[in-house]
Amino acid sequence: MEIHCVVTGQNETGKSVIVHNTPVQPICLALFPGYEFHRVWGSDSVPGLPSDGTLPRQPRYFPPKNGFRFGFFTIPPETRTRVDGRINTASAIEEIQQRLPGMLEVLERDHPGMHTTDTVDFDVVVSGEVYLELDDEAEVLLKAGDCVIQNGTRHAWHNRSSEKCLIAVTLLGAERKR
Repeated sequence: MEIHCVVTGQNETGKSVIVHNTPVQPICLALFPGYEFHRVWGSDSVPGLPSDGTLPRQPRYFPPKNGFRFGFFTIPPETRTRVDGRINTASAIEEIQQRLPGMLEVLERDHPGMHTTDTVDFDVVVSGEVYLELDDEAEVLLKAGDCVIQNGTRHAWHNRSSEKCLIAVTLLGAERKR
């Protein structure tokens, strides 16, 4: 699915205007074949209004406390997630660090896909279906229209179908109490 984003803002006289009306190109990575990450909007701090519609700085994939992210990600069918053994692992890791900074820091090496972030996530399955896995292999099947409120919990996504799954996600940076 092509993701298209319209951004509004206010001009110097306070009039509402369309600032951007463009497709959002997916980030595709050698180490995650078939996955697509669409970074649409975000900020590392609470936004101020009025806004001129300029995209705020958001250097890392996951937001810090008081920051937010909005985007989409596509999970390919399980049959398409095998990594080509001929890829250069070092350059593939560097690619992730450059294009999705902070992603590798949250992924568990011993349990592929499992991760925990200091965020509250609002996830909506747009198309397809996906299993959400939590601790102790607890799972729930989610289909188009289903949503999840992810409260900083350890989790992974598994697409066991033959079709892609598209998920819209809003991530709110949170403070984890230790």
